Amino acid sequence: MSPLSLDLSPDLFPALTEAQADPDGPGAHRPALRFGDRSLTYGELAATASPLAARVAEAGRIAVWATPTLETAVAVVAALLAGVPAVPLNPKSGESELGHIVSDSAPTLVLAAQGTQLPPALAALERLDIDIDTSAPATSLPSPGTSDPETPALIVYTSGTTGPPKGAVIPRRAIATTLDALADAWQWTGDDVLVHGLPLFHVHGLILGILGPLRRGGSVRHLGRFETAGVARELSEGATMLFGVPTMYHRIAETLPDDPALAKALARARLLVSGSAALPVHDHERIAQATGRRVIERYGMTETLMNTSVRADGEPRAGTVGVPLPGVELRLTEEDGTTAVEAYDGETVGEIQVRGPNLFTEYLNRPEATAAAFTEDGWFRTGDMAVRDPDGYVRIVGRKATDLIKSGGYKIGAGEIENALLEHPGVREAAVTGEPDADLGERIVAWIVPADPQSPPTVDELADHVARRLAPHKRPRVVHHLDALPRNDMGKIMKRALTHD
Repeated sequence: MSPLSLDLSPDLFPALTEAQADPDGPGAHRPALRFGDRSLTYGELAATASPLAARVAEAGRIAVWATPTLETAVAVVAALLAGVPAVPLNPKSGESELGHIVSDSAPTLVLAAQGTQLPPALAALERLDIDIDTSAPATSLPSPGTSDPETPALIVYTSGTTGPPKGAVIPRRAIATTLDALADAWQWTGDDVLVHGLPLFHVHGLILGILGPLRRGGSVRHLGRFETAGVARELSEGATMLFGVPTMYHRIAETLPDDPALAKALARARLLVSGSAALPVHDHERIAQATGRRVIERYGMTETLMNTSVRADGEPRAGTVGVPLPGVELRLTEEDGTTAVEAYDGETVGEIQVRGPNLFTEYLNRPEATAAAFTEDGWFRTGDMAVRDPDGYVRIVGRKATDLIKSGGYKIGAGEIENALLEHPGVREAAVTGEPDADLGERIVAWIVPADPQSPPTVDELADHVARRLAPHKRPRVVHHLDALPRNDMGKIMKRALTHD
């Protein structure tokens, strides 16, 4: 692993500064952002974002109506240039959730693309339309509003699965260090061209997918919305990296047998990256067999940005999220939250705790929640359960709250059972939960979307299948057949919605 030099200067985008300093130089004409048929070079981005940054510099906090458009990217860049915290808003959020976020974060402005209709929950905010005018004369980039790397850059709201969404305050330091650590792990340079179709209101799509290329001096081509045809087109036309979530890669795996052009395009990619949830091993293998390229996984969350990744120069092992990124400390702990799990045996489950410059600073207006999220010695409690292989690779087996099943004296991670179930030819989708059992403590329950609804696999068939691949105590005792699994916008399965009569 190469040493990491962390740049904590206030300049998050050196290529933008260079383009401004030399508007006729080659750097100014390099492509920066492309959304469909609309694009900006670094010189045009500087000319567009700098006057907007000047307009919001005294705004306090600003909200950004985070549609998957060029305007959203420009708005967030402008906020970062101005040193003003931005609050990305999910356009699919309901009125109640939006009302909570606006009340909690108290922005003074909302930035949106011209012509966009905003919901009533934002009616009290002053609106500023984002005008992308590349013909406007260039103005000087503002000096960042602060030189303090701890200054808030973004306030990103969590999914709110256990209550109202909490605003994670992400400082400039965390953005810079995460993106530089990923550059080290992925050999990410200004020559890379990233393609993705992720939403822009969360860490994966916005920080990694938009700010990441801009920090490197490279470019990003956003699809607007994910389509396998768009992926094939962009990778065939010079894109080198693809970011996606498991739902997207599942669609790719399903499409590949009948789409040789997609297989050829994926084979050209330098790096295929999946995140935000575990990518089933079955989809890993189908993509690798069709393209000769292996998807690598990384692990992060809103509060920590990125923690681990399979490295570009490492082994792309399916079912793992690789090793800790440079600068990130990671440990597993027992249920007491303090006793370290020392085993590197691929079996012993513990909660992941992390510490490093990639972490958020606080939950906005929630000092008690912030304090509860950290141990006394400064480790963040992720709530994710994992095991470590002998070489240090981390395998996540589920969430502590929903995916840790205690059955017959064993601690079992739902994730590994789900992967085993997905290897059965009769299973299209799978989720695993636990439910009370008088004898075992908890019994393992499988929720299955069958490949053939007219002939679904039986509980005995699936139990034997899992027992052969993993161990007898990990076999499901109950199986429910569904038409579809409940998922959120990121494709994550919402296990709290899995109930039976």
